[in-house]
Amino acid sequence: RRPIQNNALMFVTTNTTYRRPVFKNPAYASEAIDRLYRVQNLHPFFLFAFVIMPDHCHFLLNVPEPYTISKLMNTYKTGLTFDIGIGAFWQPRFDMRIPDYGYGALRYIHENPVRAGLAPSAQEYPWSSASGKYDVTGLD
Repeated sequence: RRPIQNNALMFVTTNTTYRRPVFKNPAYASEAIDRLYRVQNLHPFFLFAFVIMPDHCHFLLNVPEPYTISKLMNTYKTGLTFDIGIGAFWQPRFDMRIPDYGYGALRYIHENPVRAGLAPSAQEYPWSSASGKYDVTGLD
């Protein structure tokens, strides 16, 4: 289904079923970030940016061989469902695009909470790499 599985800059979006605002709960949003880093320890990948919105998540990443974006997202979504313990809440698929311009994708991800009215600035939204609280790889 996905001709590109690794070794490319990927802009990934995954939604909750019926756009249910699961991550409006701060404990769940925090766990979504913790799970992202646990998956990175299991299946190393380069993480450039992320945001956990109430009903969806965006990631900007690069998955080196032998790992694949499909395996990574399956591990992430399955693990987070188990961690949170509220039953299945993800849409079954995810969207992955190869951005023409990495900084544009990064800016889109970081500005998402501002556009949604969740924070006055990207840096003030706590569930994003823009907050400066989390380790991410820089775009070179």
